[in-house]
Amino acid sequence: MLAAWSLPCCFTILLGLLELCRAQYEHLGYPHGYPQGYPEPEQEQYSAPELPPDTPRIQLRLAGDKRKHNEGRVEVFYDGEWGTVCDDDFSIHSAQVVCRELGYLEAVSWFPSSKYGKGEGRIWFDNVQCNGKEKTLALCTSNGIGVSDCKHTEDVGVVCSDKRIPGFKFINSMANNVQSLNIQVEDVRIRAILSSYRKRVPVTEGYVEVKDGGKWKQICDVEWTKHNSRVICGMFGFPGERKYNARVYKMFARRRKPSYWDYSVNCTGNEAHVSSCKLGHAMAAKANSTCGGGTPVVVSCVPGRAFSPTSMTGFRKAFKQEQTLVRLRGGAIVGEGRVEVLKNGEWGTICDDNWSLLSATVVCRELGFGSAKEALSGGRLGQGMGPVHMNEIECSGFEKSITECFFNKESLGCSHEEDAAVRCNVPAMGFQERLRLSGGRNPNEGRVEVLVERNGSQAWGTVCSDGWGTIEAMVVCRQLDLGFASNAFQETWYWPGEVSADPVVMSGVRCSGTEMSLSQCLHHGAHLTCPKGGGRNAAGVSCSETAPDLVLNPQIVEQTTYMEDRPMFMLQCAYEENCLSTTSSETPANSYRRLLRFSSQIHNNGQSDFRPKAERHSWVWHDCHSHYHSMEVFTHYDLLSLNGTKVAEGHKASFCLEDTDCEEGIEKRYECANFGEQGITVGCWDTYRHDIDCQWIDITDIKPGDYIFQVVINPNYEVPESDYSNNFMKCRCRYDGHRIWMYSCHNGKAMVHQPLVERQFYIIHAVLLRCSTTLLDLKDNSTRK
Repeated sequence: MLAAWSLPCCFTILLGLLELCRAQYEHLGYPHGYPQGYPEPEQEQYSAPELPPDTPRIQLRLAGDKRKHNEGRVEVFYDGEWGTVCDDDFSIHSAQVVCRELGYLEAVSWFPSSKYGKGEGRIWFDNVQCNGKEKTLALCTSNGIGVSDCKHTEDVGVVCSDKRIPGFKFINSMANNVQSLNIQVEDVRIRAILSSYRKRVPVTEGYVEVKDGGKWKQICDVEWTKHNSRVICGMFGFPGERKYNARVYKMFARRRKPSYWDYSVNCTGNEAHVSSCKLGHAMAAKANSTCGGGTPVVVSCVPGRAFSPTSMTGFRKAFKQEQTLVRLRGGAIVGEGRVEVLKNGEWGTICDDNWSLLSATVVCRELGFGSAKEALSGGRLGQGMGPVHMNEIECSGFEKSITECFFNKESLGCSHEEDAAVRCNVPAMGFQERLRLSGGRNPNEGRVEVLVERNGSQAWGTVCSDGWGTIEAMVVCRQLDLGFASNAFQETWYWPGEVSADPVVMSGVRCSGTEMSLSQCLHHGAHLTCPKGGGRNAAGVSCSETAPDLVLNPQIVEQTTYMEDRPMFMLQCAYEENCLSTTSSETPANSYRRLLRFSSQIHNNGQSDFRPKAERHSWVWHDCHSHYHSMEVFTHYDLLSLNGTKVAEGHKASFCLEDTDCEEGIEKRYECANFGEQGITVGCWDTYRHDIDCQWIDITDIKPGDYIFQVVINPNYEVPESDYSNNFMKCRCRYDGHRIWMYSCHNGKAMVHQPLVERQFYIIHAVLLRCSTTLLDLKDNSTRK
């Protein structure tokens, strides 16, 4: 009887799980195909400034390398020629005039000395002095247009705000040269038209619309090319474009009267944003609002695998790479990080010499994101370890992989201070609107509150703090674009959130750390389990823009390994601190223990100092070794059989977290002597020498054979880091009973360690619990029927 029931029960459980997962993402089906509040209400009309009749007619644009669309070298078009502006006497007030003339709300900063590369042609303005209120740069005081003693090494650049002036409309005062000007519009969007696409998130297909003069307008497709579509898809986070059913859209255009923009668009396909494309010809609208027999532009984009709409999204992790030759490390949010490439089985970095948006875009598209919005240099997102594989990269922008680009194989000498990084455009998933932090002292901290559907309406509630930890907090901070987690809180009584949001709406949360949204983590279904309840015991986080990143040097381990037989009477302190195997308790004082010794050198390659979680007042004093423990366990040392079974282990409490040595130019900040501060400074490392207590594994009881040696730093995730995947190191180890060899040491997630095993066990438990709750729901429904 039991066997007969099992088969239909399994089908029931599977269907129930699919339904639960689908329901988890129903909230993403916005009625308009994009999050609430987008499109915005109509803005007031923009009125062009009135200029004195004798004002020189100029046009401005931003150009140069390693830039976003709202920053760059200031270039001026005058008398049929593009030129630049000298940095002499230039100020933030002058930058304000430039940015507003380009349609941005304000200037953020400016840079002298050709930060965005040297321009060409005339230097039209020198000794520019503005008060910030001028309507055009031509009205500011200067030596006179075209009068300059500067060189292009003095070309000035500006950074403008992301926000555009509401209702800003491009006024073309030079119709004969319109093809060479950059597009200037308030906003761009893909508006889903077909009902099947309106319910999808992200929006991948629809009309391309620009906001001009406060109104959304379509673009005529007469001069539209696949390069234009490539740019649109890239800026919305998609790696490529595809064909669509044009017949359906023609039928739709006949039924609804389009409102066309005045210009066509001319892109090369490599622009990071459509505003960097050139304007095409002015489109003469016909009386019947057609565009020369054309229809509104439609694009259909191909999302990367991590963003593909699917009913099983709740069980799939983000950060899935399209290929395995490139990866991003050290970034706070999806689509950003230090670029690392795989060569000869070893991961290495890219030198930032000649690093540009073109090369960065190849990386982004290769990984399933859109175009690059920023190409970062100087190790801005943390320094890597190992070799620098590529330097002086030059890409056309259309390569399938960064490994296909030209690079200088002979150029050597780059340090990790020059590691290149990227920030990619990623699709708008609407995740931020489903989560908020409440009650904190600033926007970066607070009680975690999620928006869920209850009884047919949307309601905010709290997250149960049982089992809440650093990994879950990291997902929250990433979802809110607040960087990394600096703390995970299981009590939030000191943060008075919204009283109406006190009830628990999510419990049993377990994340792998790669999810883009908290709802993608495993959690209980409708039957919540939270003994302490929400309110003052709800989960909370605090976020930080930067985080440390500890990396073990594998070469040091391989080079310093040896074996020592040490008498038990010399191991009394180590015995008291549990640094020997359990059989040592039965060993006579005059017997020997066999120790596998090695040195470990732990680098902080992140962007902030590594500090112990515990404050000084809670550090534990150990009389035997006369030192303070600032962390209960800092590292795990394990010897595993080839099938992954642990045969011997050790551990190292952080008896002295300090700066043993640092890179050139960096000063040590932490020293343990005299109850000093403990930590590891960015760019420094802490070395545990092979000849100190507990820097070993007790191998007295193991048999000769082949093993795997594994080291795990910060194994319990006590301290947040920007990257936990490099906290693992493994080596192959051979022991013949008399000698021991350590070889093939490398960083990377070697074996599943204990906390991860516990998390996987909990995940299995959560799935079973979800199955049981699903069965209860189905039973209740059948009873009602």
